[in-house]
Amino acid sequence: MNNGGLLVAGTTSDAGKSVVTAGICRWLVRQGVKVAPFKAQNMSLNSFVTREGAEIGRAQAMQAQACRVEPTALMNPVLLKPGGEQSSQVVLLGKPVGELSARGYHGGRQQKLLGTVLDCLAELRGTYDAVICEGAGSPAEINLRRTDIVNMGIARNAGLPVLVVGDIDRGGVFASFFGTVALLSPEDQALVAGFLVNKFRGDVSLLEPGLDMLHGLTGRPTYGVLPFRHGLGIDEEDGLRVSLRGTVRESNTAPPVGEDVLRVAVCAIPLMSNFTDVDALAAEPGVVVRFVDRPEELADADLVIVPGTRGTVRALEWLHERGLADALRRRAADGRPVLGICGGFQILGEHIEDEVESRKGAVDGLGVLPVRVRFAREKTLTRPVGEALGERVEGYEIHHGVGEVTGGEPFLDGCRVGQTWGTHWHGSLESDGFRRAFLREVAAAAGRRFVPAPGTSFAALREEQLDRLGDLIEQHADTDALRRLIESGAPQGLPFIPPGAPA
Repeated sequence: MNNGGLLVAGTTSDAGKSVVTAGICRWLVRQGVKVAPFKAQNMSLNSFVTREGAEIGRAQAMQAQACRVEPTALMNPVLLKPGGEQSSQVVLLGKPVGELSARGYHGGRQQKLLGTVLDCLAELRGTYDAVICEGAGSPAEINLRRTDIVNMGIARNAGLPVLVVGDIDRGGVFASFFGTVALLSPEDQALVAGFLVNKFRGDVSLLEPGLDMLHGLTGRPTYGVLPFRHGLGIDEEDGLRVSLRGTVRESNTAPPVGEDVLRVAVCAIPLMSNFTDVDALAAEPGVVVRFVDRPEELADADLVIVPGTRGTVRALEWLHERGLADALRRRAADGRPVLGICGGFQILGEHIEDEVESRKGAVDGLGVLPVRVRFAREKTLTRPVGEALGERVEGYEIHHGVGEVTGGEPFLDGCRVGQTWGTHWHGSLESDGFRRAFLREVAAAAGRRFVPAPGTSFAALREEQLDRLGDLIEQHADTDALRRLIESGAPQGLPFIPPGAPA
């Protein structure tokens, strides 16, 4: 395979593009193919810092892991980080370049980035045997097609065949497949090679007549039917896949090693970023993680986490509005465990000076940690390594707020007062030894007879998940046809399905 490529598009957001892309990547690398992921433009508050200090979407970092390569800014050249209903921070090649409204971005700026996006893709295709690209939302967003640089815009310019993924668990998958193709121009339709059904439950033989009819209607085959599998929603980009007061994704169901479970409540603050920080806790046998938005839900929690956010001051206001601010202060005063991560750390501090993110100026924090925060225009993007609780810790930092710690005990880059902890480091809980030591402290403070499982390796669990994704592709997709598609492009002579895109 040489300079092969594929665009994985979807009938909707959350159709499964990210995990299907990762699964194809893992299947290919197990076949000895040198492969890389690519997403031209990503909108997400879940981001990651590469070794060269570039910020990219966590989904692309996860896909790079599926490829067994180091993630780089080339894999996600444009990242949009929402800061409200109508504006986002634009991150270009890993560095923030400004805030833009949706109208301003789609009104001209997006199209100007096409050259940069294509250069990044070309560089990857010159380095790897194959590049598996992920689209965004749906390729049939007819109001956005003119300036599109992530779906058919990139496919047309780079000559990529397109595989459309549909989530059958939502219903209406046949109409979604047909309608997606029928709303594309003839030139775009010529690149749509076929379909992939995701999250199917039941007997595939009952689905096959519909797939045959779809083939007859569109002239395009279905490349596979992937069964529904629990626990595969890793590093999503579009939002929290759980109800607000639900358990985090599909938490580990293994029984606790000790006599008690440990209950973790995560405050579901506005513009929550990197909620993947708690995945490592949810992977621990006997740890139950849930997201909460009411003060009474903190009562039975052994640990409360205030997570990161793209709107520190707005999140602080929300905590006051919901009554959670006072509940957090009472917890801290009572010596009950609280952990603030990044924006959550800033919220727990004494004072915030923000002329950058919210432009609210001087704001009082919750005052439970001795830290004063000043927002700088330059964003901190680093991959620190340190030690805490006698264990080695790795993490990554993504923040404008610069903290001045004036007291307490040192804790990573932040501090600790009693059982209240704060740090800017994302990902620290993925360090197994540190996570176990931290949970032992929490259990002791909470009076729980909880014992961390001695052999839990978060990295190994992630590898197992990625291998399961690769297995899904290998076992339930037509891999011979998929490989021909990646190597040779879309078949010639695919029929046009009217009416096509509006003029």
